[in-house]
Amino acid sequence: MGVHVLQTVQKIPADIEEVWDFFSRPDNLALITPPEMNFAITSPNLSNKIYAGEIITYKIKPIAGISLTWVTEITQVKDKAYFADEQRKGPYALWRHEHFFNQIEGGVEMTDRVYYKIPMGLLGDIANPLFVYPKLKSIFTYRFKKIETLWGSWNDGKPGIIEFY
Repeated sequence: MGVHVLQTVQKIPADIEEVWDFFSRPDNLALITPPEMNFAITSPNLSNKIYAGEIITYKIKPIAGISLTWVTEITQVKDKAYFADEQRKGPYALWRHEHFFNQIEGGVEMTDRVYYKIPMGLLGDIANPLFVYPKLKSIFTYRFKKIETLWGSWNDGKPGIIEFY
């Protein structure tokens, strides 16, 4: 019944403008989502740049080929620094995804923080370690690797961090 937190931290060897331009375009989300999820944006007249108040609708198949409609709203945007999206319709009782971008020497440190709550009370709490946590971990691991494919690995000898609370 609690709120779970997922956090990833990844260093990207690119400038802030390039990284921000990529992540603030809703249509790029499909590029960093595992193909088996059959992710498709269904919003008509999708913007080229996110803005506070934007509603984005998706179709996804997160588990066993079951198709779901997911609706999110971009709730906050600070250019080249931060944006947040929140689920308005979808599989979670709560979903808030915060994206932070920080210019550092040699690139950008990107932090994703997701707060999520699973519906169905005790059943949801049981489902988290069995199904939800492993699925989210695989999605964010795929995303991490895809970002390294797009921009390259950070060469400080320290791996990026994926943490779950």
